[in-house]
Amino acid sequence: MSRTFRSLRIRNFRLFLVGQLVSQAGSWMRMVAMALLVFNVTDDGVAVGVLVACQFFPVLLLGPWAGLVADRADKRKLLLIVQSCLMGQSFVLAALAASGDPPVLAIYAVALAGGFATALDNPTRRSFVVEMVPESHVQNAVSLNTAVMTGSRIFGPAIAGLLVSTVGYAWCFVGDGLSYTAVLAGLWLMRTEELRPAPPASRGKGQVRAGLRYVRQTPALFIPLVMMTVVGTLAFNFQVVLPVFVKRTLGGSDAQFTLLFSALSVGSMAGALWSAQRTVVRLRHIVLATFAYGIAMLVLAVMPTLALAYPAAVLVGMSSVVFMTTSTTMLQLRADPSMRGRALALQSMVFLGSTPIGGPIIGWVSERLGARVGLGVGGVACLAAAAYGALAGRRLLQRGLSIDGERPLESSGADLQRA
Repeated sequence: MSRTFRSLRIRNFRLFLVGQLVSQAGSWMRMVAMALLVFNVTDDGVAVGVLVACQFFPVLLLGPWAGLVADRADKRKLLLIVQSCLMGQSFVLAALAASGDPPVLAIYAVALAGGFATALDNPTRRSFVVEMVPESHVQNAVSLNTAVMTGSRIFGPAIAGLLVSTVGYAWCFVGDGLSYTAVLAGLWLMRTEELRPAPPASRGKGQVRAGLRYVRQTPALFIPLVMMTVVGTLAFNFQVVLPVFVKRTLGGSDAQFTLLFSALSVGSMAGALWSAQRTVVRLRHIVLATFAYGIAMLVLAVMPTLALAYPAAVLVGMSSVVFMTTSTTMLQLRADPSMRGRALALQSMVFLGSTPIGGPIIGWVSERLGARVGLGVGGVACLAAAAYGALAGRRLLQRGLSIDGERPLESSGADLQRA
């Protein structure tokens, strides 16, 4: 236990994590309520895919530039501004839902506006984690942060289902708006002298291109990013495929959808806490996690009843989060501090930003061919990404190159061959 939660001994990180626990639960309330609201208004899986595209298209559009802003800015101050904007988005959604007959285009517009704030928030918040803890605690802090973000999916969707069923959609959005007070308070109460900020990137021409070139030339960053592109595009579309899977394929209700989402989140929490104990991250770990994620997706796709879908969703959540934490940790540890924001922004761009492409595709597949096929496409994509990672790492080792370009990974070479 002391090893798993060692980063919580640091006051600034503890304040940050408590704020994130409350705020992320509210965010999942908002996202689940938005997906259910649009699906119930339109009765169309493609419409839900368009909603998800609106939420994450700005991440795809602004990814590298948002990372550069994070590399230049005081991350704590930037987070205060961005989180305040996201709070405002939630209250606008509450007003729309309270109107009784919200126009779908208005919901899309608010989701798009929130997407621009998310584009800045994601690389800033994730690179800020490294500044709150010593380097020896980075893996642990990243995993605990992921545990909180994914663990909040246990409570957020369940609370959303309860509120939607009893008092309506508007109160989900009000609750999300109020949840931002926790993260804002935590940021205000931090002791700035105890942070270890990275040197800000100097202003100059070609910095975005320099970040892209740096990532392309660093195998420890480039290979996981390619894997993340494939997996993020086709396998991380739960908001799109699960409502169709539960309500049409398995004949469930809104409440049963949120319960399945919570089961997935229980697995996510378990995977994140397991990852928090790890002190070394290698490409082998990413490859194996991606393979396990693909198998779990395929198992969920063939489940005949909701009772059997719940444990399968736990496995999906566990494997998906292990994949996410190992990929993110490798980027945070192997990227140069002056490039960390841009590297993480690229990861956000290929993960969240690929959703505007994958969301409508998986929505169309689920609508026309069935949600089982939509889940199956995600599973096959994970298996293909795992194969690419294993082959790319093996080619580097055959050429006598280190996976991170800095030191040989003899033990990793054996591990990669086994993978």
